[in-house]
Amino acid sequence: MPESGQKTTQGNINETAHVASDMPVASDTPVAPDAPGALAAAGVPAATADPAAPAPAAPGVAAARRTGLLVTLVLGGLTALPPLSMDMYLPALPEVTGALHAPAATIQLTLTACLAGMALGQLVVGPMSDKWGRRRPLLAGMIVYVLATAVCALAPTAETLIGFRLLQGLAGAAGIVIARAVVRDLYDGVEMARFFSTLMLISGVAPIVAPLIGGQILRITDWRGVFHVLTGVGVLLTLVVHRFLAETLPPERRHEGGVGQALRTMRGLLADRVFTGYMLTGGLAFAVLFAYISASPFVVQEIYGASPQTFSLLFGLNSIGLVAVGQINGKLLVGRVSLDKVLGWGLAVILLAALALLLMTSGVFGKAGLVPVAAGLFVLMSAMGLAMPNTNAQALMRTPHAAGSASALLGTTSFLVGAVASPLVGIAGEHTAVPMAVVQLTCAVLALACFLGLCRPWRAAPGAGAAQAGKAPGPAA
Repeated sequence: MPESGQKTTQGNINETAHVASDMPVASDTPVAPDAPGALAAAGVPAATADPAAPAPAAPGVAAARRTGLLVTLVLGGLTALPPLSMDMYLPALPEVTGALHAPAATIQLTLTACLAGMALGQLVVGPMSDKWGRRRPLLAGMIVYVLATAVCALAPTAETLIGFRLLQGLAGAAGIVIARAVVRDLYDGVEMARFFSTLMLISGVAPIVAPLIGGQILRITDWRGVFHVLTGVGVLLTLVVHRFLAETLPPERRHEGGVGQALRTMRGLLADRVFTGYMLTGGLAFAVLFAYISASPFVVQEIYGASPQTFSLLFGLNSIGLVAVGQINGKLLVGRVSLDKVLGWGLAVILLAALALLLMTSGVFGKAGLVPVAAGLFVLMSAMGLAMPNTNAQALMRTPHAAGSASALLGTTSFLVGAVASPLVGIAGEHTAVPMAVVQLTCAVLALACFLGLCRPWRAAPGAGAAQAGKAPGPAA
């Protein structure tokens, strides 16, 4: 059982961590120590509850704590669905091009459409989950995901496939954004960072096995069989969520406003300079990751002449590196080392690995073979295990009363930046890896700049310091 699951099952939450459901309900948007007038300007009341008088946990939250391992598996399945939807489909791209009589650039839009849908859908589903709770929007999204995926399997034209891949992404966004919001409902501080690392272990298996599953499906059927399998996965996950995932947001903590209130909430979130810094840092780090996902099939196979089996092996090894470092982060570093310090280390390694890849692919050291390039990609991917969980944890620790909206902004930023980075890696054609390295290095530099310039970890306020020790930041003075 994961460490966070054990602690929630036994009720022994780390004494330095506070569970979000036990915190007083004071405001619809987070307190922004760096922008004290932001929430007032947004029309949102400031915190008034006494922090020393925690509210009792809601029954649904208590039930979720008693089933820590089960919740971990359900949330892991929800976060694994997007990489399954993307990566199982990768080996089928050449076949889809021929079957639908469309150019490769058009078929690649099926990836971009799904990614854009996942980005935009989170902006809708996140505020909905803050208003109506987590279960209903999640189940509605999963049902639409199943229907859209089933239609993708029957799509007669590339345009139809692109359209329903967009709908598939819009609906699949429910699992991404609500999984993060549920984690914020149940955990805080170091426990939340550890849980995100545990989710990375589960969801990290998906990109390892997805291309292998997709390749095996193509051995016995055509590309439509990939979507048939994804439809079955969606049905199974919908049933599991309906049966086992309890509501984690009690009615007294829900928002009653409509679109206007949701926009005011998001404006209040964006007014928090530090939250925005973590949001941009995480989004740019995700762009580095997605540049790798988009370019690696062509770089490894077309440029360096590797077989599909070798590509799948390298793809799996890189995913194992990401998962392994994520577990080191959750099991060894979190609670012992400042989250900001670990995040800074991760960003620095990503930047150095991207720089090394640019030097190798541009021929500065002569013609580099597959082995050194693969080694650079492995280091870069592994360092993501330090950056991605800690940006999410640090951002969400500042937003205990708007977890759905905050999660939506985090996810939307990541997927939109990833969608922009994706086509840039092929801007110079399929026979050079330099654009991939340039995009990765640029995003890594910008991520580090946002972290240092906006989050300013060396100037952490007293509330932020408490968060580093496992507590959420308190009201601004």
